Amino acid sequence: MPVSPALAPTDLGETPAGTIPLLPGPRTVARRVKFGIANGCTVGSLLLGMTAVFLAIAGDFRLAAIALLACVVFDGCDGGLARKFGVASPFGAQMDSLADLSSFGVATGLVTYQWLIASGASPVAAGPACALIAVCAAIRLARFNVSPKDGTFFCGVPTTMVAAVLALNVLIGPALPVNLEVALIAVYALAMVTSFPYVKLARVLRLPLWVWVFPAICAMISVPGTFAAVVGGYLVSGPLIWLFRNGRNRRTRPAIA
Repeated sequence: MPVSPALAPTDLGETPAGTIPLLPGPRTVARRVKFGIANGCTVGSLLLGMTAVFLAIAGDFRLAAIALLACVVFDGCDGGLARKFGVASPFGAQMDSLADLSSFGVATGLVTYQWLIASGASPVAAGPACALIAVCAAIRLARFNVSPKDGTFFCGVPTTMVAAVLALNVLIGPALPVNLEVALIAVYALAMVTSFPYVKLARVLRLPLWVWVFPAICAMISVPGTFAAVVGGYLVSGPLIWLFRNGRNRRTRPAIA
């Protein structure tokens, strides 16, 4: 009896017609292991985001914040490992985007909401502000997936950076009135979907060592104050860079006769 083509076995290295391979290229054991390691970091970030939510529900906000920071670390590892191992794939990119939405949009919003409520915020004010984190993260990630990439600037503040700032705010942030905290959280969320250019952290970290002397001295005086100043300075840098670039473009634009 002839075997139906739909049921016919395929070689381990082949992909059935009409399907998209999760791992493009040779599907050797070594490449599959590397593929699993890279995407395991993505799954780890997703699980840490869920862990942060569980910890926040239990009232342990410091551990929840640490779990969110661990999410940021794992998220930075998956893409780097995929490129280093040569196993980058459309599947990995989509998986990373979905995990980012879960950890840096939904989980971060839920942890922040629990923390605000425990700090005395009204659910009527805290709810919309924290929901805005998830909504803006989804918009930013969708925009990032379909936009050309700029190697110098971010378009808006990245979701990972907003999640890290909110987590650090729980750990070392200054004690502010709770209504001001709610307003700032809404500002962080909206910063993700602005079109302002923000310098990538890789360029910031390459600044000369002497530039870091003043922030280091300030941190020895007041860690919360230095944290607030650095975050505020970075948020303001986007509109300033935008104004500078637009002003320069107007000056260099040829006059119309």
